[in-house]
Amino acid sequence: MPFLELRTNVTVEDPKAFCLQFSKLAAEVLGKPETYISVHLDQGKPLTFAGSFEPAFLLTIMGLGFTEEGNSQIASVVFKFLKEKLNIPGDRGYIHFIDPGPHWIGFNNTTVAQFRKQ
Repeated sequence: MPFLELRTNVTVEDPKAFCLQFSKLAAEVLGKPETYISVHLDQGKPLTFAGSFEPAFLLTIMGLGFTEEGNSQIASVVFKFLKEKLNIPGDRGYIHFIDPGPHWIGFNNTTVAQFRKQ
């Protein structure tokens, strides 16, 4: 049930196409079906990073089963994607990984923990 929330001061030319590309990439790198991926883009608003308004981003990835090694691999792929698509260098953003556990995520009228038992 991964959820990606990208905040950036860059204005994305085609936000819908970008979100669909990011969704496909997320499914691949997270190893989840795209039917469970959700992407939210908050773009073009003031955002400082390292004391400037140069292109920057803040990305939160909420999901289940994150590991230290896996997070490094995910970060590598995502930083490359954001550099290619938005021209944001890797030293101009943070990725925040959140794994709340299956009891803390609601889905389809229940929690993920209960959904998995069905």
